[in-house]
Amino acid sequence: MLTLTDNAVMAIRDLTVGENIPDQAGLRLASKPGEEASLELSLVSAPQAGDQVIEKADTRVFVEAGVAPALDDKTLDADIGAEGGHTFKLMRQ
Repeated sequence: MLTLTDNAVMAIRDLTVGENIPDQAGLRLASKPGEEASLELSLVSAPQAGDQVIEKADTRVFVEAGVAPALDDKTLDADIGAEGGHTFKLMRQ
């Protein structure tokens, strides 16, 4: 199962906290349409049917069912920019 670093948790928390963001919101990893072996990240209000839900602290990551097996040995990390920009990256465990 995909694991999350503390930096990834902080970055996801930054993105999912706000007045108009539902409590169950999270970051979703899914295959990028038309681009084999590419992933896209998006902020969503809830998981889609079949998504694997990963929770750490008070954050959630939703992984598309077809992508989940390829991420089983990966860790999601993030670089947190000084001006609020975040860069996510996948690393081998």
